[in-house]
Amino acid sequence: MIPTSFPKFKTLAFCLAAGAALIVTNPTPAWSAQTVKRIEINGAQRIEETTISSYMDLKVGDKIDSASTDKALKSLFSTGLFADVKVDNKNGVVTINVVENPVINKIVFEGNDKIKNDELLSEVQLRARQVFTRTKIQSDVVRLNQLYRRQGRFSVSIQPKIIRLDQNRVNLVFEIQEGKVTKVKSIRFVGNKVYSDDKLRSVISTKESVWYRFLSNSDRYDQDRLSYDRELIRNYYLKQGYADFQILSAIAELSGKKDSFFVTFSVEEGERYKIGKASIQSALRDFDASVLNSEIKLEEGDWYNAEKVKKSVENMTGTLGDLQYAFVDIRPEIHRDHVQKTIDIVFYINETPRVFVERINVNGNIRTLDKVVRREMTLVEGDPFNRSKIAKSERNIKNLDFFELVNIDVSQGSAPDRTIVDVDVEEKSTGDLSVGAGFSTTDGPLADFRIRERNLLGKGQNLELGAVIAGERTQFDLSFTEPYFLNRDLSAGFDLYHTTTDYQDESSYDQKRTGGALRIGYPLSENWRQTLSYKILKNEITDVDDDASHYIREQEGERTTSAVAQRLVYDTRDSVFMTTTGMTYWLKSEVAGLGGDAKYVSAETGASYYYPISDQWILNILGETGAIGAYGGKDVEINERFFLGGSKLRGFESSGIGPRDTSTKDALGGNYFYRGSAEMSFPLGLPKELGIRGHAFSDFGSLYDLDESGANIVDESSLRATAGVGLSWRSPLGPIRIDFALPYLKEDYDEEEHFRFDFGTRF
Repeated sequence: MIPTSFPKFKTLAFCLAAGAALIVTNPTPAWSAQTVKRIEINGAQRIEETTISSYMDLKVGDKIDSASTDKALKSLFSTGLFADVKVDNKNGVVTINVVENPVINKIVFEGNDKIKNDELLSEVQLRARQVFTRTKIQSDVVRLNQLYRRQGRFSVSIQPKIIRLDQNRVNLVFEIQEGKVTKVKSIRFVGNKVYSDDKLRSVISTKESVWYRFLSNSDRYDQDRLSYDRELIRNYYLKQGYADFQILSAIAELSGKKDSFFVTFSVEEGERYKIGKASIQSALRDFDASVLNSEIKLEEGDWYNAEKVKKSVENMTGTLGDLQYAFVDIRPEIHRDHVQKTIDIVFYINETPRVFVERINVNGNIRTLDKVVRREMTLVEGDPFNRSKIAKSERNIKNLDFFELVNIDVSQGSAPDRTIVDVDVEEKSTGDLSVGAGFSTTDGPLADFRIRERNLLGKGQNLELGAVIAGERTQFDLSFTEPYFLNRDLSAGFDLYHTTTDYQDESSYDQKRTGGALRIGYPLSENWRQTLSYKILKNEITDVDDDASHYIREQEGERTTSAVAQRLVYDTRDSVFMTTTGMTYWLKSEVAGLGGDAKYVSAETGASYYYPISDQWILNILGETGAIGAYGGKDVEINERFFLGGSKLRGFESSGIGPRDTSTKDALGGNYFYRGSAEMSFPLGLPKELGIRGHAFSDFGSLYDLDESGANIVDESSLRATAGVGLSWRSPLGPIRIDFALPYLKEDYDEEEHFRFDFGTRF
């Protein structure tokens, strides 16, 4: 049976037959069997023809076909040197027509204000005298956009423009509209029932934009910060007993105008659990695990706290290390009782194979010497591997403050019992140039200039030159410290200084001090450190007022002091600047008389203890005492005595208490003192990032015992005491503190000062 579409079928069959005949008669293009007889290159200006030929993979004598010409075309385009390339073949003569990409004469940025030209130029790949390519332009625009976005400017617009010049050159201009900082307008939480949005906002580091954050960048959107916030929220819930807590999503939506972000966290709180039983199961041979029970920081009936679980593991690891069990693996396993809402925790202790450090590699340090990093490591090649020591080593290197990033990785060594430790660092600037201004109740208005290099020549040395010019004091000083003298944990250095101080208000004289000191410090244990020093200085009492006490007029003149001293310090504070827990104890003693005019022995000792009462409520208890005595038939001079008041006894002026000449009201200083302070620091209910805290305190102390005596001299050892309140602000321009104190135990001749104000800044 013939199909109804037969005419169409006949036509198709005819075409196929004709095509087959054509293929048989012409199996390949006629020029494909040809060989290259000659290569002609047109359009080259800067680039030599021989150079162009070398890029093509095509030479005289080669067979030429469509595949070889395509390959030559792609090779020339891939060099990035040409804007256009055409390849033509006529009877074996290959003609290459090229249009060269222009050369960049210079790169210009227009419209940028918040980011300087040098920083923008360091971000782009293109440079002057390089070949211009559109691919690199697109890549550079992306990089510049990312740079602005890291600063929170998501509405930035960057348009590259080309200005053509003669000799196939161009100027590349990036026209930039920086736009405003894109801030976080709203932070919302979905799924939270136990804690309000306001409470969770106080937990995270990203903040909503409000007027008082004009000096902060916490209200700028940052993807890395958002990831950090996820972890902060998770840790907060896990510390409160919500062991099943999950963050389902964290989304940041950019508004249509690109002027603000809306951040939404979706959470699933889950149930809250209490601690059921906490036990230890040990696989260590001949070891009684009950000795570790005291290291478990979880009590039955307490709310589950993941932070305390981690702390318990750290405590047990440390205790086992002290018992020579350096190779242990402690893993807490959690067993939930969903009915009783309790969690049983079993700490499994397993002995791991002994592993030793085969090699320590330091990577990424360009300027800093390897030994500066290595000496902060608490283990060396050949030591037993210990993760606690690795963690401590990482903290030590970070505390140097020489590096932007510090990361320690551990990998398999040449054998199963060998490991390689890689210390990866990224250096940062360690030079500081600061100019400061401020006001102090003690010194008046002040200006401060300081230049410092904390990593001199990459050796970890510290060199500092400074000057302070204030209403009551002028000081110039030079200091140098070698932290590892003789390649040992010995800090050695020297100090040179010249100070002029105005004591006219307190004691009717000025004092000049010019001298220097040599010092060396060394550790006695992990928390104990001792420093020995020798100083020689010239003290000069000048400009004594005609109406000053005759006890001061008698001491006008110049004296030389040559003294040796030691300072012993015990320090367990968690932070030097924002201490919340721990203590510090100090003992300082000094003997003068190795030459010079002064002959005395002095000692000072004290302790300061910090205790967290509750979240952000910190109690600080301080006590200190000191004594000085002369020998060799001499008296203690006024420049050697103790003075008390001001910041050391708030409520009284500097040198406000102690022995005094009542006829002139001049403070004479004393040979013995003691003082103490109890201060509670607390939040004021303001956003934490503002750094504003309240303080309530009570100070007490006394200063007494003067070598001289006379009818006009008062010298009482009675107790003075004050009470007051204060306000501190860690402002972006520097720390500011205001105190108000009233004495409630005092003598009639004491000089009171109810308000104290201190402000300083660096810029």
